Amino acid sequence: MTDHLSHDIPDTVPSWYKQQPLSPHQVYDADTIRDIQRTLSVPETGVMDENTVNHLKGLQYALGIPATGTVTLETAQAIQRLRDRYGTA
Repeated sequence: MTDHLSHDIPDTVPSWYKQQPLSPHQVYDADTIRDIQRTLSVPETGVMDENTVNHLKGLQYALGIPATGTVTLETAQAIQRLRDRYGTA
């Protein structure tokens, strides 16, 4: 993962994060998925669709973490960091 600036808030586990099995099962409700989609600037369908998964993979790749397309803890922390920094969701 990328280094943080000294003024960044340390990463914690976001309150909305749920550990996701490595399977197609969806563990987030539609509102949480819409919040994730809003943060990723993809259409807010409330479903973990192909477009959302591809954007998750792009974020993961850009951050140097495994591009699984699932919301891993590192991915959740990155999404939360974007929300905190830019006021999305």
